[in-house]
Amino acid sequence: MPEKTELSFTGEDTWRVFRIMAEFVEGFEMLSKIGPAVTIFGSSKTKRWEKYYRLAEQTASLLVKAGYGVITGGGPGIMEAANKGAKEAGGTSVGLNIIIPSQQKGNRFITALLDFRYFFCRKVMFVKYAKAFIIIPGGFGTMDELLEAVTLIQTERIEKFPVIMVGREYWDGFLNWLQEVCLDRGYISQKDMKIFTVVDTPEEVVATVEEFYQGKNG
Repeated sequence: MPEKTELSFTGEDTWRVFRIMAEFVEGFEMLSKIGPAVTIFGSSKTKRWEKYYRLAEQTASLLVKAGYGVITGGGPGIMEAANKGAKEAGGTSVGLNIIIPSQQKGNRFITALLDFRYFFCRKVMFVKYAKAFIIIPGGFGTMDELLEAVTLIQTERIEKFPVIMVGREYWDGFLNWLQEVCLDRGYISQKDMKIFTVVDTPEEVVATVEEFYQGKNG
């Protein structure tokens, strides 16, 4: 009888549960110690000379100076820019990397790295340990994180926290569709449109986060 390989062993559903548990335990253990932090999302395809790369870097730097660590998905593009800004400002720079076929590797500006096989474990970490979500232009993955946060707040599964979309010129078409189609048909409410904020500058990002928590603690 052929010997059972590690691949087939770990591929069984019952054993996969232990791998999932291990990802949660490792994530909780590390991230519970990082202090207040903000998660920054955006495209992995953004080039270093593009304006949103520079914006992400500046935003992370200002957030560190305001007392926050920075969490990203750990890869290139906007994630690299945010980790770079955080590290060079002397702050905590966390990368929650996902193991995917395209072999995304953690960028060199991360001071604390975790690798995940499961998107849902990784997404729990983003939400649980972030004081705010900063959504810089990106594709499906970025919009997935945006809409999950909005849905969790809308359904009161988590407490409201700042969800900040950066770059009106990028998000305008999406916002118009929400307003003119979803809202008009009654699929969402006007209250839902207030779950997120849209800004253009790093300074506005930091001001929005600080205003939220000053109001909450005031």
